[in-house]
Amino acid sequence: MTTTARSATQDATAGDGFSTRERAAMKERAAELRAQAKRGRGADKAARDQADVLAKIAAMPEPDRALAERVHAIVTSVAPDLAPKLYYGQPAYARKGKVVCFFRSGQADGERYSTFGFNAEAALDDPSGLWATSYALTDVSEEAWERLAEVVRQAAG
Repeated sequence: MTTTARSATQDATAGDGFSTRERAAMKERAAELRAQAKRGRGADKAARDQADVLAKIAAMPEPDRALAERVHAIVTSVAPDLAPKLYYGQPAYARKGKVVCFFRSGQADGERYSTFGFNAEAALDDPSGLWATSYALTDVSEEAWERLAEVVRQAAG
């Protein structure tokens, strides 16, 4: 292995086994938790969380920004009881502090597509024992947005 290849590998995965991107996400999440603890509770905290999410979305490059804006509009309209908050530096929507669903920017993650996913708090259980927990978002059709709205409605319970 060449020196350049070796240093690139070491940069991608440090001695603790996490990539540079993963370590940055963990640090961002720790900072989010510290900020949330300082904010306390109530309407002021909710307003600051909403502002943080909107600022994060506004800072995204296109086309992720347009996707995140549409996701935000859908979630806040079909599941108004879910509170916007940052989760690992990305927009998420929680009930009683527990994240139900979240948007991941493909560009921020270095992936070819963005995703919209659900955590265990989502009411998506299917009697078959098989259900989707995340969806790839690229050039989404109106029909797909409508389907996503239905899934969010179900997930919110």
